[in-house]
Formats: sequence, C-alpha cells, structure tokens
Amino acid sequence: MAKVTSLKENQQVYVLHTYPFKETSLIVEIFSKEFGRVSLVAKGARRPKSALRGMLQSFQALEASWSGIGELKTLHGIDWCDQYLPMEGNSLICGFYLNELLLRLLPKEDNYESLFDFYHTTMENLSQGVNIGVTLRRFELKLLLELGYEVVLKVDANANEIKADKTYYYEAEQGALEKFRTEKSIKVIGQTLIDMGNDNFDSATTELQSKNLMRFLINYYLGDKPLNSKQLFLNI
Repeated sequence: MAKVTSLKENQQVYVLHTYPFKETSLIVEIFSKEFGRVSLVAKGARRPKSALRGMLQSFQALEASWSGIGELKTLHGIDWCDQYLPMEGNSLICGFYLNELLLRLLPKEDNYESLFDFYHTTMENLSQGVNIGVTLRRFELKLLLELGYEVVLKVDANANEIKADKTYYYEAEQGALEKFRTEKSIKVIGQTLIDMGNDNFDSATTELQSKNLMRFLINYYLGDKPLNSKQLFLNI
C-alpha cells in the first residue's frame, strides 16, 4: 500500500500575513493556488540568521513547501518565483486591504485557483499604479463571485433588465430593487449598474457609486467586525 504523505512541494503562494508564535517562530497565513488559504508555522523564522526571515514578504509571488495534517502546517522552505513587485503609497495600502479581505472571507483550505490567478494579476496592476480604484472594484467583484455572492448587475431582483435612467436600491441578498424596502440597502442609478456589468468605469459617477456599492456589500459580508485597514483607504 502506498504511503500517504502530507508534504506539499513547490506550491505557488502569496503571503497574506505573519505574526509572532512562541519565542522564535512565526505563523504565516498564505494564499496558495492549489490549496487556498493555509496557516503555516515558520519555525525559527524570527532568528536573525533564519533563511526564512527575508522571504516572508507579502505581495510577492513565491513558491513554498510545507507538511502537516492539522489546521497548522509546518513550513519547510520558501523562495521567489517571479520578479520583485515594488509596492508603495496607495498601492501598498490597497494590498493590505485585499489581503485582509482574503483573511476574513476565504474559508481555510478550499481551492480558489481562478481567484488566485486574478489576485496575481491584481498585484501586478497595483505595483504599476494602474487605476487603483478600478483595480479594487474588479477584485471585490471577483472575490464575491468566487465566494458565491455574485453581484447581479444587468437585471433587477425581479429579473427585469436594468434601465439606465432609473434609480435602484441595492440589497445584498436581493439585488437591485426599484422601491425602497429597508435601511439595509444603498441607492444607485441604473447606468452605474450597467457600466459595472460591462466592466466600464470611465464615468466619474460610476467610479464613485461603484466604490460606495462595493464598500456596502463588502461590509455586509464581513459582519460587525470592521477591517483594520479600513481607515487607510477611505478615498480609494
């Protein structure tokens, strides 16, 4: 009978967050292409001469190997697998925001390969300063879609085609409604929904209203506990 191994080698990953563990180690939260969000312990990573110490950087494409069968796995090695992406200013702030979203919303060890690839592209766009606000909106929409919370944009809650000149009240679990029903909704014009559905954020109104809509929906799915990074990107 073949021996079952828990070893995962040379996996494509991004580091989402690290924090101290015991005296010399770190807990490393990663987002991996094949295994989704995984928690690893990097033993001795806080020691000055640790080979892992300088490698555990967020926003960089890495390859990692780990093993373990419990919730907390053991990191064995990590290395660069792509060119270094410089992240600074608003791009850096947005990177922290996206990482916190993944930590808060992604379940442990579920495969999100398509989302991983989209995250990789998003990191490249952020590092190049490509329209940061639009980059965030696209990732937020993709994230909610992958989690099963698709933001329906082309039809209203009654499956009627969205009209550009109408005003709607968007509810997280219902979609766009023509009439106000509850305080748990946000007002948005039809043209904004149509533009978002067509991946067109050229209009200043669409850019502003899409930001407000996505912030409203993200907050709904996060629940009562706000993001730590929220105050850093109020204008993005």
